[in-house]
Amino acid sequence: MTARRARNLWLRRTIGLLAIVGVVWLAFEAATWPSVRALATRPPRTTAFIERYKARERDAGRTPRVEWRWVSSSAISIHLKRAVVVAEDTDFFHHNGFAPKAIREAVTQALEERRAPRGASTITQQLAKNLWLSPDRTVLRKARESVLTWQLEKTLSKRRILECYVNVVEFGPGVYGVEAASRRYFGKPAAELSAEEAAQLAAGLPRPREWHPGVTTTGYRRYVDNIRRRMERIELPGRLLQ
Repeated sequence: MTARRARNLWLRRTIGLLAIVGVVWLAFEAATWPSVRALATRPPRTTAFIERYKARERDAGRTPRVEWRWVSSSAISIHLKRAVVVAEDTDFFHHNGFAPKAIREAVTQALEERRAPRGASTITQQLAKNLWLSPDRTVLRKARESVLTWQLEKTLSKRRILECYVNVVEFGPGVYGVEAASRRYFGKPAAELSAEEAAQLAAGLPRPREWHPGVTTTGYRRYVDNIRRRMERIELPGRLLQ
């Protein structure tokens, strides 16, 4: 066999092996892919971030204690929904899940608050990550996030996406969802949150283990005040916040 024929044979075998690996990987992804459509009618039984928290607690030799209670959008203060949107994704009701404008806003907020820019993911992207993915910033994870974001926007209404997001996001160590957070920090249901209390909860989303109601650090308080000003200045479609 000539050297050229040997190289061609090796190339064909390599391509064939890669094709087999690709087919197996696609089959695995299809078999384990989350059911986005199910989220339209029922809440999830758990989330990827809750399971990661439990694993960390067990690894540290502690019994995981999770506070989480799902409530409908109508049982959540409009102030909270407004605070979360202006803090996390002001263009939420106008984009299709991906918003370049969010990057500009992240930089602007960073300059206002004299801090490093935080991630510019939309609420839909953050929901996909919290529900099904990890916080790792790998190319594969971002690819999965993009596909799930597209599916969420295609399958669910904006109202439902926001409802899901505020019900699963972390508001403090072991505290998930606005109902549990409202009861933990203010001793009341989420429906009764005031604008100031809503701003305090929304301000903790970038760093929930360090920032939450009761914390008096300068950075956190500055961000709470920033959100309150934005809540008063930015107009949002009220009917979608009901």
